Amino acid sequence: MAVEAKIAPSMLSSDFANLASEAERMLNCGADWLHMDIMDGHFVPNLTIGAPVIESLRKHTKAYLDCHLMVTNPLDYVEAMGKAGASGFTFHVEVSKENWQELVQKIKLNGMRPGVALKPGTPIEEVYPLVEGENPVEMVLVMTVEPGFGGQKFMPNMMDKVRALRSRYPSLDIEVDGGLGPSTIDVAASAGANCIVAGSSVFGAPEPAQVISLMRTSVEKASKSN
Repeated sequence: MAVEAKIAPSMLSSDFANLASEAERMLNCGADWLHMDIMDGHFVPNLTIGAPVIESLRKHTKAYLDCHLMVTNPLDYVEAMGKAGASGFTFHVEVSKENWQELVQKIKLNGMRPGVALKPGTPIEEVYPLVEGENPVEMVLVMTVEPGFGGQKFMPNMMDKVRALRSRYPSLDIEVDGGLGPSTIDVAASAGANCIVAGSSVFGAPEPAQVISLMRTSVEKASKSN
């Protein structure tokens, strides 16, 4: 079963003072989702945005807001993110081993799509129970850099995790985040990733639409041959 390509520009690389117009610009360039990085300054050293910014942006866009929560207590954020208008809520497996069932249930009850993310040092096996559980997550995000800061180099060795997921779950949404761009997209797409988060490579490009289109084509070609 071919999975659908989803290109999600990372708004962390946008001009935060003009978030609404940056979001519109990305959608006009062909983006499927807008990736929002929520960091608490604790799980990762950086501090970014929270529910108030999601709520403000939601007033200006109908786009799918793909929210990645790099936070120590994701359960505390579910209700606020749901009310703010988040579309997807991706939490980290490293902080949710004891309560992921409750977390997934709460995410769905608050009208969002649950996803789970893992850091580069976390074995892929740790997310299997969350994909195979009674109330499963609907996306797995494989971090291809250490979470916390934009502009890092892509880690190609993370593709083994993507391959393992794709062979086990042919129709799962598999997202990659970190260092994705024209020079790394083919490796990620052929490993089986279909949801692509890209920050600097899109926002820093003279023609973001061309970069988005190139990445989409790469995922579509790979998913036909996988």
